[in-house]
This record gives sequence, C-alpha cells and structure tokens, in this order.
Amino acid sequence: MDPSLNEVAPGPLPVGTGEERRVPHRSRTARWVGEHTAGFVLAGGQSTRMGRDKALSMLGGRALITHAVSALRAAGLSASIAGGHSGLSEFAPLIADSEQGLGPLAGVCSGLASTNARFGVFLSVDMPFVPPELLVYLLYHAEITGSAVTVPSLAGFAQTFPAVVDCRILPDLQVELRAGRRGCFAAFQAAAASLGENVGHVSVEFLAQSGQVVHPGGLPPVFWFLNLNTPADARRAEVLWTRRIA
Repeated sequence: MDPSLNEVAPGPLPVGTGEERRVPHRSRTARWVGEHTAGFVLAGGQSTRMGRDKALSMLGGRALITHAVSALRAAGLSASIAGGHSGLSEFAPLIADSEQGLGPLAGVCSGLASTNARFGVFLSVDMPFVPPELLVYLLYHAEITGSAVTVPSLAGFAQTFPAVVDCRILPDLQVELRAGRRGCFAAFQAAAASLGENVGHVSVEFLAQSGQVVHPGGLPPVFWFLNLNTPADARRAEVLWTRRIA
C-alpha cells in the first residue's frame, strides 16, 4: 500500500441512476472483456510463512487456486496461472516465469508477454475474498480512463492487487525487473511515470456504498484484500468464510 496515491481521484462513473449506474453485468460486457483482456493468477511464491503450498491450501473446502481462477472466470475473463508449479496445471493453463525466484513482478511480466490482449488482470492466489464484480469495475475504469495501471484503494491506500495492467508498459516493467527492483507497486509507479501518468485507483468504499460492486458473500470492503500468508491468516479466513452471507 502506498499513501502517496491518496490524491489520485477515482475515474468517472456511468451516468444515470439505479441499475444504469451499475457497471454492466458480466453477460453484457463479456464481449469487450473477452476481446481485450486476459486474466492471470499470480501463484509463484515460495509460501515460506504459510509452511505449505499456499496455492493448494484449503478454504471452505476448495483450494485457494480454485478460488482465484473462479473469480477471474466469474468476471468473464480467461484464467491462466503465472509462475505456478506443474502441480497446478489441472486448474488452468500455466505460464512459466522467464526467470525463477524474482517474485510476482516476474509473473506479471510473463503474463503480459504471453498475451495479445490490451489489458492483463492480475490476482494473487492468496486473496480469496476479492469479488468478481470489482475486477469488472477495474477493467471498466481502465477502459474509460486509459490508465496504464489501475488498482483498488481501501481507506485511501492503494492496493497492489488486483491490478489491471496495460500491455504497453511491459517494456518498462521488464526494465524494473532486470534492474533488480522487484516490488510490483514501485514498478507500476515507475512504468506509469515513464508515460507521464499516475497509477489509477478506485475507492472500494465508494463502490460498495453506491452499489457499484456487491460482494457475493456480503463481506464489507475491509475484508476483500485479506492476504493469506500465514496459518493464522488461514484460520481467520475460515472464520470469515463461515460467517459470510450465503
């Protein structure tokens, strides 16, 4: 999270009232989503703090990789796994990192390099509570603003993922990776700055309060970006899962 982006205003919203103000439903946006975007789950981490393979850790009877792939597909996106090991191939197509052990930025670069789509949508495997409607809205925002990178914000702080990344900044991201600057958010900032832009972000509190995005389990935005990095995080997530609205 980076507080320096607090001043970046959310992009314009659809004009109208009621349902007209909602981002078009997936069935009505599937065409432009499918033609111009590709979805990727970032699953190349070492899972050191979790103590076991994070992607195959269970939540609500399903592996985390299943939750992530399902979220992308529910948003009308294709789903590939960037940086994952061969054991994940049963869940979605795998895209190997060009260089191993360089963190999620390597997965972002590999994902963008693998597609001819305009946008890549990246979701971390350890974020099972991100609502699919948020991915659709971030894409909508990226489409109408032309932002090089679009991310959500919570309490005024930009989140690194999920992220919608314009493929035109791939060369700049590769420069950051090769220079050993592996932090994804810093790389997003540098790549956007090379085009004279800021990283665009959208307030999820506003989206939830205005009905633009509704969580399928009824969870408020404060829980949407919970990362499952440790066994304690996994236990907390199980509690949230059982308490969510079915």
